[in-house]
Amino acid sequence: MKRSSKWSGVVKAPLAAILLLGALPAASAERPKLVLQITIDQLRGDMPLRFKNRFGPDGFRYLMDRGVNYTNAHYSHSTTFTAVGHATLYTGGYAAQHGFAGNDWYNKETGKRVYCVEDDRHAILGKKPKAHKGTSPRNLTSTTIGDEIVISSGGKSRTFAVSIKDRGAIIPAGHVGKAFWYSKGSGQFITSTYYYDDYPEWVSAWNAAKHADRYKDKQWTLLEDRSKYVYAHMDDRAVEKSYKQLGRTFPHPLANEKQKNYYAALRFTPMGDELTLDFAKELVKQEKVGQGDATDVLSISFSATDYLGHAFGPNSLEAEDNLLRLDQTLANLFKFIDQTVGLDQTLIVLSSDHGIDAVPEYKKSLNFDAGRHYPKKFVEQVNKALQQRFETDKNLVAAFWNPSLYLDLEALKSLGVDVSAVESALVDEILKVPGIAVAMTRTDLLSGLITKTPITRKVQLAFHPKRSGNVLIVQDQFWYLYPNADQFSAMHGSPYEYDTYVPIMVAGPGVKAQTVSRPVGPEDIAATIAAHLGIKPPSGSVGRPLDEALPYFIAKGQATAFQK
Repeated sequence: MKRSSKWSGVVKAPLAAILLLGALPAASAERPKLVLQITIDQLRGDMPLRFKNRFGPDGFRYLMDRGVNYTNAHYSHSTTFTAVGHATLYTGGYAAQHGFAGNDWYNKETGKRVYCVEDDRHAILGKKPKAHKGTSPRNLTSTTIGDEIVISSGGKSRTFAVSIKDRGAIIPAGHVGKAFWYSKGSGQFITSTYYYDDYPEWVSAWNAAKHADRYKDKQWTLLEDRSKYVYAHMDDRAVEKSYKQLGRTFPHPLANEKQKNYYAALRFTPMGDELTLDFAKELVKQEKVGQGDATDVLSISFSATDYLGHAFGPNSLEAEDNLLRLDQTLANLFKFIDQTVGLDQTLIVLSSDHGIDAVPEYKKSLNFDAGRHYPKKFVEQVNKALQQRFETDKNLVAAFWNPSLYLDLEALKSLGVDVSAVESALVDEILKVPGIAVAMTRTDLLSGLITKTPITRKVQLAFHPKRSGNVLIVQDQFWYLYPNADQFSAMHGSPYEYDTYVPIMVAGPGVKAQTVSRPVGPEDIAATIAAHLGIKPPSGSVGRPLDEALPYFIAKGQATAFQK
């Protein structure tokens, strides 16, 4: 891979020229043909740094050595989940702007769970409509950076998104893009009627080729000799919750006599990312992405790191081997983009939607106060306490979806009790549960009557006035909190550093190679891309452009410009 040498040189200028350069739009530099935005699901910010010397030159290190590597990037919200993180990455906003209170929330009118990208109006293409099975970006309330690029070009630009997860593709694709994601039941990449009336011929042909079947007789083996791994001794732990046939130790068998189990298990292996890349490459070839007159957008969310991190934990041999294989997958992607579009014509941004903490039982073995919450039990506990307080036999807490407890408003109405009074009582009771650190009421969050601390500020930014619950809670550090307490070994979703810490790497035309340690946030990415292209940021953006990642910037009284 060769990086174009035409983007080089430092131009020194007097103050008047400096001010003029500062006023010029980024579009004065040559506009990239492709914006490639990569999200590595659950990639904590320290992971690429710790394993840099194990990577080849053309994957992570291509970005780290030839672009801007931000080593101190953290989310500012507390709901560090997939949907929320992707929404912030692509809109530059928080919950009130992009609309996502979590991966799931409770509909107070219907009394049912709402999945972040569900839309009954748009069925999976080729399937009969079913309740809670349709998908679209309907719940996304802001434009995305891809939307803005398409709108600014008068529709000449296009945006595509690919992921193992539906939410990992639908949110990045925005309102005007096209999204494809993996079916755990068929091993194919699918979409919904929101995007197409019929599958494009090339998608049908790719699916008919059954690319996922090529792993049926294979095993997931270690990429390197076991002696080279930091976590070689952590290959078989009782706390790991492997998926189906995979087992807890290497080599991991991929074959399963039940086809659905085989396809579903691929998500928990590096092969899931390999399939994602294969489909994305076919998309670029067939749709000629980045090969037209206008700037196109390709968003790829690699999900295997998240799936196997949940199953085996981030401090596992599986997670370590996956990271090395992911590096090769990225190198494969960059080589392909160089051959089809040109890396000198591509702006690449890599980040993650959230981090991850170690398995709580492992933390406990190291003498940390760690544990696992069982929401059904603490909901029962607080309901009993509220029944006694308000002299009723009704359950006043209707549901829990991270991080919200939702009250049954109809029950409160029938009792004639004030909602804020019940919220305050609920705070008192939930704080009695071991492992709960903070609880805040909807009433106080709406009115701003909260103590100003780093944690409460993150909760405030995660709060959605219509979709969040009546009381938002934060677990103690190292405590697992999720509706299904025993589904996974490790979890994220807290406002603590291990969950908010992510990488941000930017490389492309005019971007000077450097490592930056100042505090930044993923909410700055959309504004940075917009500034790079000379367009306006998404409607919900609250971030600011990262100067170091632009083709020009003003620093310490000296103008630096990268020109043709």
